[in-house]
Amino acid sequence: MRTVVGVLRLVVAAVGTAALVSYFFYTLGFSTFSTVNYFAYFTQQSNMANVLVLVVSGALSLRGRPEGRAFAAVHALVTTYVVVSGIVYGIILVESLSNDFAIGVPWSTQVLHFWIPGFLVVDWVLAPGRTRVSWAMLSVVLVFPVVWGIATIVRGADVGWYPYFFLDPAQVRWPDEFVMYNAIALGVIVGVMSALIALSHLRPGPRPGVLLRRGQRAEAVGAEVGGTQVGGAQVGGAEVRGAEVRRAGEDQPAGASDESVPAAGSDVDSGAASGTRSK
Repeated sequence: MRTVVGVLRLVVAAVGTAALVSYFFYTLGFSTFSTVNYFAYFTQQSNMANVLVLVVSGALSLRGRPEGRAFAAVHALVTTYVVVSGIVYGIILVESLSNDFAIGVPWSTQVLHFWIPGFLVVDWVLAPGRTRVSWAMLSVVLVFPVVWGIATIVRGADVGWYPYFFLDPAQVRWPDEFVMYNAIALGVIVGVMSALIALSHLRPGPRPGVLLRRGQRAEAVGAEVGGTQVGGAQVGGAEVRGAEVRRAGEDQPAGASDESVPAAGSDVDSGAASGTRSK
């Protein structure tokens, strides 16, 4: 299962990279196109980060290793941003269609806004070995969106271009509409992040520290089995079968029966009237 998940993540990372490149060339025909504008979209930034996260998480899954807590937190943040990008784009698309305004939706846009977010949700819910994400991450989930939003508004006032309508003062009324739309967007981000954290707690995988302790115990058990204790004496290289301990590879005389080695404290001669025990 981990191998399948790892391969799928790497494939989706490759598809996401192809979609980002394809969408770049698609937007070349727009009058408002510029390289800076292309990379200014929240969708592009979050999907580029997602490609890196999918590559790392896919490699970890193929190697059978769980995600560390720090990386699991980054994984949850990036997944949140990509999913929210898809939700916001879907709302914009529905609104445009309801107002008889068509928006071009090439295959690259469909992949970045719908198919990849859908895969990330399924992956988060079903993939094995999910590392538990701390609820404290809710305190930082809005840091990147707020910083991005402020930088976008400042730049937009200078160049006269905004990637989303709810940031454009020419399309939304200040302050009521501006505050309402952006509060909804930030609320959706918090809601999605909360859901991802809750899912990681409902079905978490073994924590990295637990796996380390298990490995240490396994090594200790292996070292102890390498030299079996019998009656307080060390018997190295012996085979243990039930109560019998035989020297591995030791030849016995023909016709001789196996000689059992009594465990410490057992009766040597059960038929002796004195009832003495072996010393």
